[in-house]
Amino acid sequence: MTAAARPFSAQSAAPVDDPSVGLPAWIYRDPDFFEIEKRTIFRSSWQLVCHGSDIPNPGDYHCFELLGESIVAVRGRDGEIRSFHNVCRHRASRLLDGPKGHCAGRITCPYHAWSYSLDGRLIGVPHRETFRDLNPEAHGLVPLEQEIFMGFVFIRLEPGLPSVREMLAPYTDELAAYRLEELVPQGRVTLRPRTVNWKNVADNYSDGMHIDVAHPGLTRLFGRSYGIEAQPWVDKMWGVLQDAPRSNWSERLYQRLLPAVDYLPPERQRLWTYFKLWPNVAFDIYPDQIDFMQFIPVSPTETIIREIAYVHRDDRREMRAARYLNWRINRQVNTEDTTLIARVQAGMASSSYSFGPLSESEVCLRSFTRRMRAMIPESRSARKV
Repeated sequence: MTAAARPFSAQSAAPVDDPSVGLPAWIYRDPDFFEIEKRTIFRSSWQLVCHGSDIPNPGDYHCFELLGESIVAVRGRDGEIRSFHNVCRHRASRLLDGPKGHCAGRITCPYHAWSYSLDGRLIGVPHRETFRDLNPEAHGLVPLEQEIFMGFVFIRLEPGLPSVREMLAPYTDELAAYRLEELVPQGRVTLRPRTVNWKNVADNYSDGMHIDVAHPGLTRLFGRSYGIEAQPWVDKMWGVLQDAPRSNWSERLYQRLLPAVDYLPPERQRLWTYFKLWPNVAFDIYPDQIDFMQFIPVSPTETIIREIAYVHRDDRREMRAARYLNWRINRQVNTEDTTLIARVQAGMASSSYSFGPLSESEVCLRSFTRRMRAMIPESRSARKV
């Protein structure tokens, strides 16, 4: 059999370090590789818990779950936000429940009533006299490394990556125009389960080539003006709203009703911009609102998309209408993407597929691939060894 006649799977001896080929299919479904990712990528990556406006008052808290770790950010009496493991130091009970809430003055364990101040100090131990050698200072809540960037509260379980500010440095000035510190939540955090690997969600988010194929609504809005670029730790995608009226009524009304935003420069009044911070945090930045998304890995073939919209206070009828129409437009985009990533995940299980070629214009996918190969050498292997 000639080389040209061999099935593609037999030709997979090509070097997987080649920047012109993507990541191998097996790492999108393999349990052992997923365990490596948990240790190597996610324990040292910055994860977004909430915005400061989600917890405006002392005692307000916001919880976050990641790969078996329960995390809570709480605002203290001094107005400062601190993040802790949401775990009692006595018998490991979870302390605070639900996605968010309020604890008046102290955090009290529902199991044995150990209590902690809002700054994490152990301040109450029932039957204290029976804990003869207990040192309260050594049994406060375990803090997490935290960074507040433009109002958003990030944490990480272990050191490793540069700071969020350093990672987003190429776009700090651009982001500053949106006055992110002043945002307030619109609605609540929603969790959308998907039976796909987290990398398929991340890949799709930064894939510019599928826009004019699979998202007719975005193509109508942007025409052919969609752009992408990749920095070492962050991808950027963008499109400019066209002036010609669209045939779809939601798009047409959004174009017409979207009001001017006084703090944005002219070039941003009709600009939609998307940023993806390594490895799984994304911001959709519109003139009317900021949507946050996080691709939370659950298993090799399960991901939860965690999302919420943030806005500036604006009671204009046109702005309220624009935000509703934005939701309608992007609800359709999300439906289309859900189908796309499911198709890809299914194909990753085919014996005919090991890895595929990457276009020179697929700069974000190439960047993601380079980062994966640098952090986890096993991802350079076309087949599991």
